[in-house]
Amino acid sequence: MKKLCITELLGMQTLNQFAPIRQQERNQFLQMILKKAKAGEAVDVQGELIRLTNNLMTRITMSKRCSENEDDAGEVRKYLQEIRQLSRKFNLADYIWFCKNLDLQGFGKRVKEARKKFDKIMEKIMKDHEEARRKKKEMSGEGDAVKDLLDILLAIMEDEKAEMRLTGENVKGIIMDIFSAGTDTSASTMEWALAELINHPNMMDKARQEIDSMVGKDRLVEEFDIVNLPYLQAIVKETLRLHPAGPLIVRESSKECTVGGYDVPAKTLVFVNVWAIGRDPNHWENPLEFSPGRFLNEDGSINKHLDVRGQRFKLLPFGSGRRVCPGTSLALQVVQTSLASMIQCFEWKVGDKGSGTVDMEEGPASGRANPLVCVPVARLNPFPIDTR
Repeated sequence: MKKLCITELLGMQTLNQFAPIRQQERNQFLQMILKKAKAGEAVDVQGELIRLTNNLMTRITMSKRCSENEDDAGEVRKYLQEIRQLSRKFNLADYIWFCKNLDLQGFGKRVKEARKKFDKIMEKIMKDHEEARRKKKEMSGEGDAVKDLLDILLAIMEDEKAEMRLTGENVKGIIMDIFSAGTDTSASTMEWALAELINHPNMMDKARQEIDSMVGKDRLVEEFDIVNLPYLQAIVKETLRLHPAGPLIVRESSKECTVGGYDVPAKTLVFVNVWAIGRDPNHWENPLEFSPGRFLNEDGSINKHLDVRGQRFKLLPFGSGRRVCPGTSLALQVVQTSLASMIQCFEWKVGDKGSGTVDMEEGPASGRANPLVCVPVARLNPFPIDTR
């Protein structure tokens, strides 16, 4: 299943195919911010970033946008959000063996109900996709033309010669995993990065100067520009170190072993504390300071040896090894380019006089305790918009 995700669903060929969708959603997000800036209104950055990532993920998975209406994509988002929130709560059944089958807090029942609703709406979406594919094949013979990730999965499910046989339940599970992993996590990373930059205006200015010098002020920064923006890349890496979207990695020991002098029996649930590793003074100088420069070489280029893909165990925001997050490339594309465009197009003000600082208190699961709310001030408009 992991091979399927890496090669077929989230490989570079597929991601490149969805580049126009990412650009469209990013532009729509920026246009909304520009309208707020012209009106002098505050922006709920957290809420709008979640909306951006939700729309992006539903479009690439099922060619639908999450809207304020209760459409199919909106229903999927709602049920997955409910499941995600319940899974983050402290559940006695996970830690006390005799509570395992009692569901004393009712979390198990609520998760089952949400999953049942999710399954029902996904059955409808899959049926609609299958019907659309059938009609297109009858009309033009191109029923296998790829529109979204669900099309890819359905094509594999229908292919009797496929290396991996998929069932409808497999398809629903994969869509759930991809959507869940790619929404709140990316939004949280961008929110933390912007908050840190607001509190470090010299770093914000340095990032903006880098973008202006490499991209200019006549067009919007795009994905292909990121390779030429090492300081921007370093900001994202430092954010992932200090504020990992997934603070704990959960694994099960396949056999008995000894770790750090402790005997770990087989089949033991093990938590890897990514949050603590990223703040360990044994591995990081001044670990509590936000310092993107730690990821740069002396000449200002990005230090490729300090990668976020699990090659260095002191930096594991996406896990490591065979279980590393298959959506790492997509997440970095979305986070880096969206953050760069927010830096390029706006100044961000907090407080009554616009010179305040951001509260950096952490909430559950490494998210922010308080949503980031700012007043954007437009510094350039790379595309004409109707601001009426």
